[in-house]
Amino acid sequence: MKRPLLVAAALLALSTAAACAPVIEGGPPLDLPPGLAETASIGTIYLSTGWLEAEDDVGDTFIEEVGEEMRTCAYGTWPLDLRLHIEDLDREGRVSMALRGHGTHRARGIAELVDPRSGTVVGRYPLDVEVDAGGRVAGIFGDRQMIVAEAFGRALCDAAFSRNPRRPGPHNATPD
Repeated sequence: MKRPLLVAAALLALSTAAACAPVIEGGPPLDLPPGLAETASIGTIYLSTGWLEAEDDVGDTFIEEVGEEMRTCAYGTWPLDLRLHIEDLDREGRVSMALRGHGTHRARGIAELVDPRSGTVVGRYPLDVEVDAGGRVAGIFGDRQMIVAEAFGRALCDAAFSRNPRRPGPHNATPD
């Protein structure tokens, strides 16, 4: 008796949360106005995905890593919200990395920058990111989702703000 009640409560909570989450409007690419690109900061990040084969923490990892990149390249005072929709996510398999010693991770999606005051989309960027998975050790033991999410965030920084948020080095999972 308790199980059907729990299932019904979970479905109600899911449908309520889904109804509140902003969705990607879609449309052609749209660059931020130059003045806004200089003064923007990122407030809330929303993430939606298609039916991806990913670990359970894909949303948390993407929001955390993209948010970290945004803090390093969008450091102004005008808050914008960021809506991400990840359409495709492909990480090199650990077994493949062990056998071959090389591979790539890829993420394809859309990022929309939204003025939270008006709900207007002020920037839209379709992104297709491919990043080296590293050598055998990184490919076997590394956090694949973190690597590709960080690369996605860097690509958005470059596209929207024309800034590379981090210099290359061991602190940075992406090569350029």
